[in-house]
Amino acid sequence: MIRFDNVTKKYQDNEIAVNQVNLNIEDGEFFVFIGPSGCGKTTTLKMINRLIPLTTGTIYINEKRISDYNIHELRFDIGYVLQQIALFPHMTIAENIAIVPELKKWDKEKIYNRTTELLEMVGLDPETYRNRKPKELSGGEQQRIGVVRALAADPSIILMDEPFSALDPISRQKLQQDISLLQKKIKKTHRLCHA
Repeated sequence: MIRFDNVTKKYQDNEIAVNQVNLNIEDGEFFVFIGPSGCGKTTTLKMINRLIPLTTGTIYINEKRISDYNIHELRFDIGYVLQQIALFPHMTIAENIAIVPELKKWDKEKIYNRTTELLEMVGLDPETYRNRKPKELSGGEQQRIGVVRALAADPSIILMDEPFSALDPISRQKLQQDISLLQKKIKKTHRLCHA
């Protein structure tokens, strides 16, 4: 599904962030980058959805160069979960989850049903959480919403950039287990960048 062909990222000062990466990531594979801070994990993830341009080489998704995709088409099919979840504080949990489905012009009933399904999937009662604001949730609950928001429009790829590092050890372990179970259940191709 995703193929890196001799991918390098150099910054203006000639600092090499990613050096000649060659790898294949198959459909449904849970692929993890592990390394110390500053070794290029986040840069590698951000090149996949074109948040950062690569310097040389080519990244393919389904044997099509990422540069040949319309940028919106590419990003709509890639969910992204960050360390800092960045939920919109003025929006309800349901509204946060619905952002990409609304951009994709899903009808209201489909969005409502998808929101319900995803909240249930991560153990949050839809009727309790749907109309809450992010500030009313714990850190672990907010992180779960960040994950389900990335899954909302049913993307074929999920990128995760240290999504658990801000959590306490117990919440981190529980959410890691939940994500592993979710991945088996929905068979998405995941990337987890975890330093």
